[in-house]
Amino acid sequence: MDDHWQLHKEIRLDATPEEVWEAVSTGQGIASWFVPHEFDANGEHAVADFGSGNEQTGVVLRREPGRRIVFGNEDGNEAMEFLVEASDGGSTVLRLVQSGLGGEDWEREYHSKGWDLFLYNLTQYLTHFRGQPVVNVLVMGFTPLDSVAVWERFRTALGIRADLAVGDRVELEPDGLDPIRGVVDVADHGLLGIRTDHALYRFGGEGADAWGMVNAFHYFYGVDIDRAAATARWQAWLDRLFPPPEQG
Repeated sequence: MDDHWQLHKEIRLDATPEEVWEAVSTGQGIASWFVPHEFDANGEHAVADFGSGNEQTGVVLRREPGRRIVFGNEDGNEAMEFLVEASDGGSTVLRLVQSGLGGEDWEREYHSKGWDLFLYNLTQYLTHFRGQPVVNVLVMGFTPLDSVAVWERFRTALGIRADLAVGDRVELEPDGLDPIRGVVDVADHGLLGIRTDHALYRFGGEGADAWGMVNAFHYFYGVDIDRAAATARWQAWLDRLFPPPEQG
């Protein structure tokens, strides 16, 4: 389908242009709010790690230091552009343009919703964890269940109410994992976010209503976390909730 499309996002951040540029153009910066990116020695190629063995290799199509960076995927059918611009009062405006070829309307809406969450992560990072190193614990799974059934399982496993709202305090004890004590900072269809003193926890997915995906994306700031061990524990937890197809 020869169908070009674009998504446009804009956000004003209480940070300097230098801080925002760091957050969108370096591996550690991007990891603090999105997913880890490992750049090659020349800074021309990057591997994005979405967890559970899901990686995407891309290229830097254009770089204007301090102002603009454009990433493209290997297939050449998608690009992601970040524009950084100083604004009033020491703040900075970040503009994101994602463009692609093909895809249905619901798919574009799914990407749009995803970017809203990740850009919100950036505001939370800059507000609560600015300058702290991050350890990413990112796991994914797939299920034939629809979004209603997916969230019944999430709520049961986490011991949460269906009517949780932003600002609610929670104390969760997911099986086999450390307790989570914090405040709800995201509560939307298919998304739940919790901020603690040292982390952002994100649970997401709409199951069969969106590619069958479910995920748990967590960001730990300024603390010593064994990433491999924590990832294995969270993957086991997610697999118990949503058994991989080969396990029935």
